[in-house]
Amino acid sequence: MPFALPHLAAGLIAVLVGYTSSVVLIIQAATAAGADAAQVSSWLWTLGIGMGISCIGLSLYYRVPVLTAWSTPGAALLITSLGNFSLGEAIGAFVISSLLITLCGLSDWFDRLMRHIPAPLAAAMLAGVLLRFGLDLFKVAPQDLLLLGALLLAFLTGRHLWPRYTMVLVLTVGMLVCALRGELQLSTVHWQLSSPVWITPTFSLDALLGIALPLFIVTMTSQNMPGITILRAHGYQPATSSLITWTGLTGLLLAPFGGYAFNLAAITAAICMGKEVDPDANRRWPAAVWAGCFYLLTGCFGATVVALFSAFPTALVTCVAGLALLGTIGSSLHGALQQDEEREAALLTFIITASGISLLGVGSACWGLLVGIGLHQVNRLRA
Repeated sequence: MPFALPHLAAGLIAVLVGYTSSVVLIIQAATAAGADAAQVSSWLWTLGIGMGISCIGLSLYYRVPVLTAWSTPGAALLITSLGNFSLGEAIGAFVISSLLITLCGLSDWFDRLMRHIPAPLAAAMLAGVLLRFGLDLFKVAPQDLLLLGALLLAFLTGRHLWPRYTMVLVLTVGMLVCALRGELQLSTVHWQLSSPVWITPTFSLDALLGIALPLFIVTMTSQNMPGITILRAHGYQPATSSLITWTGLTGLLLAPFGGYAFNLAAITAAICMGKEVDPDANRRWPAAVWAGCFYLLTGCFGATVVALFSAFPTALVTCVAGLALLGTIGSSLHGALQQDEEREAALLTFIITASGISLLGVGSACWGLLVGIGLHQVNRLRA
């Protein structure tokens, strides 16, 4: 695998953003299911190992930056729904949900569905998903103008002098500023290996209806659909059904240890697909491999890594994520709005997706696409 510092930096930033933004939901979901400390650690071990192996394996095989992730909306769903079920029933529901995802991949229907989404609408959905990261970047200003100013200066300097190393410079400057101000609380981090704990699944109709089916629907619509869309928006055409199948199989194997759902990443994947990673789109896949390596590390050390990432100030993570995604947001908006005949449908898709609404358990990305495709079909009939 060719080594380049921007690949490593992109992989690290993707994992940093992924963990700091939602790992607390994983801990809350495991606790809601009645897991003890060892079992919570097992959930973190399982998710890190599963994402690491799948990222590395799929990216090396397809030579495409394929990032997998846990289902963040799924974790939020579990927090509110697991309280009425035993831990064994929860694990059984995870097995069924992963089985349904695997069957979706094997049946090829999801791939056929994705082929009917017009490219401008896919780009609009991507821009809507990522918009909040660009907005959050400047919301930091009232609380920490110095950090934002330093990172913006580093970003502009990097773009002008060393375009490929822009995010390396941004991350370095951000950590240096925080370290000089004593904001990196690394003294509380103690390294300790995690280990898997087997939890025997039990199956019930109530858990099927209350956990498995909602988790399956949320993972497919709010995670896998944006994940495939982001790949295609960047010009990659992987075997969709195969990717979905592998994420489902990963969940089937690891569900008894706490791997509740594995899916294609969307937001963190975009970090590894921008021009800052490599001007040549065919040479960006090592960034996803590096992300997989960092995921393996986070899995091995589980709760220790949670404490490590918690030591990074929230403002730093927010700013780094926003700057890393600026290029992708811009190119997505350009792709969404450049065709006159698709502009209205793309704009509606973008606005609905960016709104963040959730109806009937389905996220805004899916609703934005559905409404946009509806208007697209109406315009075709009128034409």
